[in-house]
Amino acid sequence: MARRGLLPAICAAYSLGMVLSQTTLTPAVMNTTLIENVTGLTLTPMIPSSTTPGCLAFNTSTCEPCAPGSQYDNNTLMCSCCANPGLCLFPGACLPCTTGFYQPLAGQQQCLPCNRGFYTNFTGSPLCHACPPGSFNNNTGGESCTSCSPGFFSSQQSSTSCNPCQLGTFCNSSGCPSCETCPGGTEALQTATQVCTPCRPGMYKAAHQTTCQICRSGFYQIHWGQENCDVCPENHYCPSPDVNPIKCPSDAFCPAGSLAPGYCMETFFRKVGDTCELAPVTIALLVISGGVALLFIILMVLRRRRDTDRELNVARAPLLRKERPQGRYYGIPCDAEPVYAGW
Repeated sequence: MARRGLLPAICAAYSLGMVLSQTTLTPAVMNTTLIENVTGLTLTPMIPSSTTPGCLAFNTSTCEPCAPGSQYDNNTLMCSCCANPGLCLFPGACLPCTTGFYQPLAGQQQCLPCNRGFYTNFTGSPLCHACPPGSFNNNTGGESCTSCSPGFFSSQQSSTSCNPCQLGTFCNSSGCPSCETCPGGTEALQTATQVCTPCRPGMYKAAHQTTCQICRSGFYQIHWGQENCDVCPENHYCPSPDVNPIKCPSDAFCPAGSLAPGYCMETFFRKVGDTCELAPVTIALLVISGGVALLFIILMVLRRRRDTDRELNVARAPLLRKERPQGRYYGIPCDAEPVYAGW
């Protein structure tokens, strides 16, 4: 008698709001007290909607589609007894999507894995979240995103990888959305740099520059990590930008920015104050040289005049009378001047 009333008792228990979690129904799961309490109820037999054993105990006319974020569970009678896949006796009987999976629609048979660059870290999710900047996810069905390592960054959402910091930039922590430019006096000569390196002595770097620069000629810098170089001071010279200025010798000139000392020409000049003056021997040589030059000019003028006179005499020669032979004509020498006789 107890076995005959078992099936109606189960139906009555469901009608009273009790949820059955067993996948198979046997007399062992029912309490005899419950059976005795429901034997007096009058139950209307239900028409089964499925041939699955045990489905007669459920009112399958109340089947509802699984809510977004869940999927149809065919391992339970509460879902398998419904006529169409994706429907269960009530939404809570559906199987929630596990972490890393989602389902945006209702009445679906399975959940979908999150795409690369997206994740979901709780069950029953109707959607996936994009990885924030500074993180990435390279796998489908991700439950979380991975932070970028120091020296790497990702500036956009839903990144599938991180990029190394470029030359002149750095990132000294994990999860960087961008890399920072090395501050003044430091540089990064490699990609994926975590810590910038200070500029060496003799070099400098301004805040807007990428790499350290060598000091210009006449400038020096003897410290590490400087943003500028100093001009070599007056009365000093700086042969190398990474050494201290050297004191100028007493007989040399060293204006500001000197690479090497400047000397007056030995023997001919001497240093007087801040200038070079002619030495006495140089003055004497200049006087002698001037006299020699003047004498040479006079000789050239005289020679030129002599040559001019000679050329003039040659030009006058055709105009002179012809020379007569020596002799007498009528007792008068041929070359004698005519004498007026008074006639």
